[in-house]
Amino acid sequence: MQDGPASDIEMCGQRLCGDSAGALYWPAERILVVADLHLEKGSSFARRGVLLPPYDTAATLSNLAAVVARHDPRIVISLGDSFHDGEGAQRLSPADRETLSGLQRGRDWIWISGNHDPDPAVDIGGVFSDCVSIGPFVFRHEPGGGSDENEIAGHLHPMARVHVRGRTMSRKCFASDGRRMVMPAFGAYTGGLNVRDRAFAAIFEALDFTAHMLGPTRLYAISATHCLPD
Repeated sequence: MQDGPASDIEMCGQRLCGDSAGALYWPAERILVVADLHLEKGSSFARRGVLLPPYDTAATLSNLAAVVARHDPRIVISLGDSFHDGEGAQRLSPADRETLSGLQRGRDWIWISGNHDPDPAVDIGGVFSDCVSIGPFVFRHEPGGGSDENEIAGHLHPMARVHVRGRTMSRKCFASDGRRMVMPAFGAYTGGLNVRDRAFAAIFEALDFTAHMLGPTRLYAISATHCLPD
């Protein structure tokens, strides 16, 4: 595995910072982007009789608070599936709702609609949109695949699997070819889809893209061709 530039990912002539927590920061515009928070996934499963520890929302918001404190963005964009279902916002605890309100204070907050949460939530602050264009980028939930737009999307929860020093490891990652990016899922209870899956080949049209794997304090860049299939 080769070390990539320390947290830097260049797209469309712009320097983006891939935070090791799984968020993306655009310093020139002071924009922070996260994808697939899946807040209230635990309570959603509980309603269907599948019991998970009910701490995912608090953990996700705590991680997000640390990233917001680190970068102090003027705008936060959440790229869809922010809630695990359409009623997730209504199930936020008072403490989690207050945490979210505090994160939004003093900055703009944009919620992009996702397949899990296609409709605007009520009383959670921010503005809602299907997608948003800023500078050279289009921010949306599902990757366009074959689109001519320079897009930053989520939805697929990319994960890379590699063999390092005699052992195999899997890590969440940013997948990018310098024009398109699919971001890792930020939520505490979110899994991942191997970047060798055909869904990524459909987006990038080949394996000519880089998996920027999340490490404890930085990213590690590895060609998708060197990533292992499942």
